[in-house]
Amino acid sequence: MIDGIKADAAVRMQKSVESLKQELSKLRTGRAHTSLLDHITVDYYGAQTPINQVANVTVADARTLNVAPWDRNMIPVVEKALMTSGLGLTPTTAGTTIRIPLPPLTEERRRDMIRLVRQEAEAARVAIRNIRRDANNELKRLLKEKAASEDETRRAEEEIQKLTGRFIDQEVEAVLQAKEKELLDI
Repeated sequence: MIDGIKADAAVRMQKSVESLKQELSKLRTGRAHTSLLDHITVDYYGAQTPINQVANVTVADARTLNVAPWDRNMIPVVEKALMTSGLGLTPTTAGTTIRIPLPPLTEERRRDMIRLVRQEAEAARVAIRNIRRDANNELKRLLKEKAASEDETRRAEEEIQKLTGRFIDQEVEAVLQAKEKELLDI
């Protein structure tokens, strides 16, 4: 029972770190990569569909993405979705291909993005602490129901605290440092 609580907490904490990585991958760093457009959806015959399922997204060079919709009728729809995505992109259409130049990041924009990255990391830390709280509450419930002894509960709480520390101090911090370094690279 206690091992199940610890295992569940570890899995949920790992999912929080993965969620942080996914959120940070959406932030533009000045280099073109196809995952930048992963969260954009287009209206494909009445259904909201991810852009990578209606078009071929490729990296043309370090600062340019190419989007080639499989259906010619989708070009204006994809272009509109790119413009309204909130990423600050200005696509240009050249025949059947939409080119997306990525402007270089200014120093002010880099600072704003680092602030945003730190906020995302703090949200992940809070999520991990909430998982710790839930696990500790579950352990206290077991103790109250006399399904576990005080010693077992205290030991499990210490192990969950160590797990929490490892995820916050190592995992989240490593992701944060890597993204800050990526943002600061010119």
